[in-house]
Amino acid sequence: MAGPGAPPLLAAACRAYGEAFGGAAAAGAVWAPGRVNLLGEHTDYNGGFVLPMALQLGTVLVGSPTQDGTISILTTSEAADEPHRVQFPAPSESSPLSPGQPHWANYVKGVIQHYRGGPMPGFNAVIASDIPLGGGLSSSASLEVATYTFLQQLCPDDGDLVAKALACQKAEHTFAGMPCGIMDQFISVMGKEGHALLIDCRSLETVPVPLTDASLAVLITNSNVRHALTGSEYPTRRRQCQEAAAALGKTSLRDATMAELEAARGRLGEEVYRRARHVISEIERTVRAAQALQDRDYGTFGRLMVESHNSLRDDYDVSCPELDELVAAALEVDGVYGSRMTGGGFGGCTVTLLVAEAAERAQQHIQLLACTRAAETSQGNVTFIQTWSPIVLCWQRAA
Repeated sequence: MAGPGAPPLLAAACRAYGEAFGGAAAAGAVWAPGRVNLLGEHTDYNGGFVLPMALQLGTVLVGSPTQDGTISILTTSEAADEPHRVQFPAPSESSPLSPGQPHWANYVKGVIQHYRGGPMPGFNAVIASDIPLGGGLSSSASLEVATYTFLQQLCPDDGDLVAKALACQKAEHTFAGMPCGIMDQFISVMGKEGHALLIDCRSLETVPVPLTDASLAVLITNSNVRHALTGSEYPTRRRQCQEAAAALGKTSLRDATMAELEAARGRLGEEVYRRARHVISEIERTVRAAQALQDRDYGTFGRLMVESHNSLRDDYDVSCPELDELVAAALEVDGVYGSRMTGGGFGGCTVTLLVAEAAERAQQHIQLLACTRAAETSQGNVTFIQTWSPIVLCWQRAA
């Protein structure tokens, strides 16, 4: 698989491979995309709906099999924890892999351990990515899917794409300690150019939603507040959702209605009630948003984005002042339909739907806000990353 962001990444990865492995050329290369979630946040692990789209940002992995049964992997990411090179024996039934340090390698080890083909040979590999770590654009799922795709070249599995996504999710659960839903791995495996993908996270059925209107743009702004979702906040919210579902007599909040939640409010703590209110309303918003996008009703879609952000901020408590400021600034620009935080929260990115011709105005306005904030707080500015016309523009606040 190749993507728009792959050629420069591929060149960088190949150079690093030659330097790390005695001048040898890599025998193969794969690429897997990151994603931006347009709507449907914290609904996937509640069996609900999500509406992500794959990005041109992604992860390249280059490598070659070896004969000594040893796996040696180098990451070129400066933001990854040290060391940037790891080496370990290929797993076997009697000698499985286990998580450890550095943390970045656990995503790779988990995929290797849960890979559905075999036997696993030794190999040398280099990883390169242009997805900002902790930005809410699924750098981890992109790494997992790239790793799995590379292993398919070494020792093919049965080619089942759903099983591939599930194996990558299992790797993140068991080796990275992150109880994520299926969305990130699923869109990285299943993403289709020019489309968002409505995913039913219970049945795993998908509906491609065209996103090819040349008058439309999607703006991604990185707050540069890096999140780390394996701390207590994410698992706590997942437990709160399970508590609410149990109190309502439901398997998951996917099956609950707002009327049922209101009737049970007295049996729930206020915080658990608000968590459930976000999830139930977000599932309904996501279905409506997919239909609005199908109908090219961008005004409705934008209003649903704003409702989503407000719910994530007020009921789910996963936004932060920097994200709130970026959303507010985007909404001040003429031609913007809607804006919201995207990803798990506690930092990361916002996503904005706008008229393509308003993109430059939005850039200037957000940059002005960031410059003003930098002068007041000594924090960073907003800088341009890359443009893909006319669909996706990507920006980040400088560190």
